[in-house]
Amino acid sequence: MGGGHDQQSEGGNGGAPTDGEEMEDAGDAPLILEDFLPYRLATLSNRVSRAIARLYAERFDLTIPEWRVMAVLGERPDLSASEVAERTAMDKVAVSRAVQRLLKKGRLTRHLAADDRRRSVLALSPVGRNIYDQVVPLAAAFEQAVLAALTREEQAILSILLAKLEALPIEDLPERVRGVQHHGL
Repeated sequence: MGGGHDQQSEGGNGGAPTDGEEMEDAGDAPLILEDFLPYRLATLSNRVSRAIARLYAERFDLTIPEWRVMAVLGERPDLSASEVAERTAMDKVAVSRAVQRLLKKGRLTRHLAADDRRRSVLALSPVGRNIYDQVVPLAAAFEQAVLAALTREEQAILSILLAKLEALPIEDLPERVRGVQHHGL
């Protein structure tokens, strides 16, 4: 994917404002989809998710949303469906559907939280834990296969850059962007 746009010619940050910089006016710059970061991140994420799903989908009768729910609960049990949605950045409706399917298949349990008997929380059932324990090594091997395309230094840089992007208040950026003027109309 990654189009021909030379990231190095702009200081390696793709033209994004660095700490303390103001956002530039987008002006009449054309949108080049192959260079558009949100598009690149979304398509890469979709490709990775579909590829890794081939390891577990048929074997364990799991959809991508179901695995994401199980992965979060495998690492951190006793979360509400809303907390799962927040941790996975998935739509609450998609999480709700995945949870319902997993409950029906006996892969999750729902119970009241120990610290707040009014709050319903989810956990992997023994069947769900067994599936989780089988998928995790496959997921780890897949991750290693992806990372093998990068040097150790590139892996470290990627980790730093992802952490920096993950720490951005992405949800607040539309307010900053609204002030950017378009000169074409």
